[in-house]
Amino acid sequence: MILTEFINPTQAALTAETETGNDGKKLWLKGVFVQGDVENANLRIYPREEIATAVTSIMKRIQEHGPVAGELDHPEGLMISGQNVSHAIHEMWMDGANGLGKLLIINEGKGKIVRSMVEAGIQLGVSSRGSGSVDGKGRVSEFDIVTVDIVMTPSAPQAYPKPMFETLLADRLGEELKYLAEIRNDPTAQKYFRKTFHDYLLSIRDEVIWRKR
Repeated sequence: MILTEFINPTQAALTAETETGNDGKKLWLKGVFVQGDVENANLRIYPREEIATAVTSIMKRIQEHGPVAGELDHPEGLMISGQNVSHAIHEMWMDGANGLGKLLIINEGKGKIVRSMVEAGIQLGVSSRGSGSVDGKGRVSEFDIVTVDIVMTPSAPQAYPKPMFETLLADRLGEELKYLAEIRNDPTAQKYFRKTFHDYLLSIRDEVIWRKR
């Protein structure tokens, strides 16, 4: 299962550090990348040992293959798009139940946007991207971090969105729709997919209208 977790600016507590070298001025950001032992906005709990295992795994990747790329904003899926890369994760470590990290802002492409926002005083959050399993009580197991993205989050805590893909998979029709969407060469399956997905969207609209009454 794809797992994405937003951490707002207050919780992430990103601090900026600058470093001047022969290759110019470097901008580093350091803060909380993943949170453990607490129920998050997605009603999931990451046990400390799961965070620790994931942090150890990503540090092994860094040691063997170099820094891990991350993107600006939060894309769907686990693939990292080269054209959207804004930073490189150089370190992660444990602090209590949380996974902290340090990343370097790239001086080109999307990294320039991040640098400009930091220099303008805009608060930034982070969003981890990974995979794992979730039991009926919201506890995560087999957690693996793919990367941590930089996100410009809304100012109101209640405005943090839950990705639609996760909402869909949590619905009883989610797995069926995912299966049908993958059968691209069957016109009958695709026709049924369009109808089922249309009905699903209508149900969401009706639920939102009902809640606003």
